[in-house]
Amino acid sequence: MGNNITGALLSGYLNIAHRGARSIAPENTVAAAGKALDAGATMWELDVRLSLDGHPVVVHDETLVRTSDVAARFPGRSPWRVEDFTLDELKSLDFGSWYNSSDPFTQIAGGHISHSEIRSYRGEPIPTLEEALVFTAERDWLVNVEIKDLAGQAGDEIVAEKVSALVGALGLWERVIISSFNFRYLMRVKKADRRILTGPLVKAPPVDPLALMRELGASTYHPATSALRLSHVKRLGESGFPVLAWVVNSPRAAKFLLRRGVAGVFSDFPQKLTEAVESERRQRLK
Repeated sequence: MGNNITGALLSGYLNIAHRGARSIAPENTVAAAGKALDAGATMWELDVRLSLDGHPVVVHDETLVRTSDVAARFPGRSPWRVEDFTLDELKSLDFGSWYNSSDPFTQIAGGHISHSEIRSYRGEPIPTLEEALVFTAERDWLVNVEIKDLAGQAGDEIVAEKVSALVGALGLWERVIISSFNFRYLMRVKKADRRILTGPLVKAPPVDPLALMRELGASTYHPATSALRLSHVKRLGESGFPVLAWVVNSPRAAKFLLRRGVAGVFSDFPQKLTEAVESERRQRLK
């Protein structure tokens, strides 16, 4: 079976690369995934939307403006929503150069990225979900797939089923967690394939997170750090539901949370958290 999420949770803590190692590479690209893997991340996280022709693609924002050259390539197509472009059109865009020009985490200015890496990011393509999943499987790795909320869009009624079908077709039930803020999607994923692991994303603490997990048939609980309550962490952990918190970019903060029962953290800087997470894993296994 190789690497799997259940085994990873049992053997230690999860260092999850948020949109890949997005601090040192263009987010939600294979380049960012590769950097996270090289840095020792346990798994990576990516976001999924649907193209105009119904293909699941890896991109975070509702529009393409921030992370591609779409406005220059298609000047008459404002507001440049992902759902308004075919897969072929999306594949024609450059999803890497924006990172070089904006330096969102000041890692270029800080000298943490080489000139050769900067050159390699130019022209970086958008991955399809299938490409991202194959990349993960071929490297015996793990991935969290976040389905973005497409309420009000044409893909709303099919996105959960599209994602579920891909996971099942590739046989990746043990390597993938599907998460979403749209809990209806998570229920539809479980209806489509009970073998798929799911996790609700929460921005505000629910009154009873344990009841929520049981209602959804979910496996892991994904709170924002601002929505994390240590009493919830303890209760969920005792009931067999690991807590994965987002977004944690400080090694000190990561250690604090892991020592208090959090099972893993999502980070923009997985390369900085690797040693902190590993040291806590060693302590746990003593």
